[in-house]
Formats: sequence, structure tokens, C-alpha cells
Amino acid sequence: MPAALLDGKKLAQTIQGEIASAAAAFEQKHGLRPGLAAVLVGNNPASHIYVRNKRKACAQTGIDSWLHELPEETSQVQLLDLIASLNADAKVHGILVQLPLPRQIDEATIIRAVTPIKDVDGFGPENLGLLVTGQPRYVPGTPAGVHQLLIRNGVALAGAHVVIVGRSNIVGKPLALILMQKAAGANATVTVCHSRSNNLAALTRQADVVVVAIGQAEFLKADMVRPGAVVVDVGINRLKDGKLVGDVDFAGVSQVASAISPVPGGVGPMTITMLLQNTLAAATLQTK
Repeated sequence: MPAALLDGKKLAQTIQGEIASAAAAFEQKHGLRPGLAAVLVGNNPASHIYVRNKRKACAQTGIDSWLHELPEETSQVQLLDLIASLNADAKVHGILVQLPLPRQIDEATIIRAVTPIKDVDGFGPENLGLLVTGQPRYVPGTPAGVHQLLIRNGVALAGAHVVIVGRSNIVGKPLALILMQKAAGANATVTVCHSRSNNLAALTRQADVVVVAIGQAEFLKADMVRPGAVVVDVGINRLKDGKLVGDVDFAGVSQVASAISPVPGGVGPMTITMLLQNTLAAATLQTK
């Protein structure tokens, strides 16, 4: 039997409806709307599309948004000056600096420059540290989206063996921390593996849940998945013919797995939704 679909697009619409209701209540109580400032440096086409989608989602949920577009040749000092002004702006509750940045700018320095209370991407060391200690403030959007996709589709995580393929600071590491929390919807046993792991297929075949974020088109094949496992595909890759595919061989794996997320329409819409949720949380924390 083909796998059930973990429909991120549909779930994102549901959660955005919840956010819109909460944002309206926030505005009624405080007389202002949650606000998100996005900073886009350079001409990366994918980044422009992503930021446009985020701003559209903000408008649909009652969150104010501002876009600061800077040229490719922007210096690190200029970008730091802009971030400092946004840190000081009381209307701005969340700051998103779209990655990647041009090569003359050090991403780690920029991430650290965003004040932690406005770091709605959750990439800064303070917010990641809070996640490590089991006291999360803002969780990075993609792993938070994966988590919601699982728990809202009734995937049992307590005691389950989750294998994450990919160890990035944006997806793999924070997702492992989320799933290991002593909390409802977590308490999983987590294995993090990557391109250097020995006998990777043997590891993925042990999993009740496989999450793939390795950045290689159609990497996970059907023979790497235990029958009945749940598979979440975080990757997005464009083939030579222009087709968008994930890190999972969807056609093959969907015949083995019990549930699978599609690409597109799986994790992507959830990432944006979790950013909005973090922005609402930031506005609440910053408004007395």
C-alpha cells in the first residue's frame, strides 16, 4: 500500500489560521501588530522567492513585515549597522537575515549580531543554548516544522528510534535536540548520521522515523528504509530538466514507508509557518 502523505501545505494553512487568531488577539490587547523585519543581501533568486513567500504569509496572518534589500557589494560593517538599528526599533519584534550571504560577510558574525530576543530564526548561540538545556525560546523553523508535521499527523515519537541524515546547525542538530527533549511529543531515541557515517543504509533501516536533510537529490532509496517507517524529506534539489525533487527517492520509498512528506509541499511550507509562530512569540515576550 502506498504511503500516507504528510501534507505540509495543508497543515501550514491550519497552523497559520491559529497564528492569525492569536495575532488578532495580540493586536486587540496591545494596540500593535507583531512585526518581522527581513534583510536580503544580494541577488540570490531562491532567497528572493523565499523572502517573498514569508512576507505573503505575514500579510495573511496579521503580522507586519518590512524588507530591507541591500546590494551584493554591501560590506559587513554596513550590514551590522542595519542590524543594530533593527535591534533598537521597538516596532520590530523579529529579525530575519536571509542566508546565504555574499562571501565578504561572515555569517557567524551576523547571526550573533541579532539580539537574542529578536532572533526568530533561532540560529544564535543563546537560543540554541536554551534548546540544548531543555528551555527553548525560539526553535529554528525547519526542524520545528518537521516536529509539527510528525506530531500533528499522529506519529508516535516517545521511545521511537529517529534517524536523522544530516548534521547541519540549521536542521540536523536542532532537530535532534527537539526530539530528545523530556516533553510531550518528544522523548525519542535519536541517531544523527551523515555522509561520513559507515554503512549509512544499515543505520537508516533501523529507524522508526527517518528524516533526510543531506542535500543530495533522491539520496534515500527504498532499500534503505524499514517497511512501515515514516520518512520526512527536508531536501529540495533542482534536476537538469528543471524538476524539483527532495533528498528521498519518492517513487520508490513511498511504496515501502507508512507515511512520507512530498517535495514540494512538505516541510517547506512548515518552515515559513514556524517563523511566523516565533515572531508572534517574540512580540509577546517584548510587550508588557
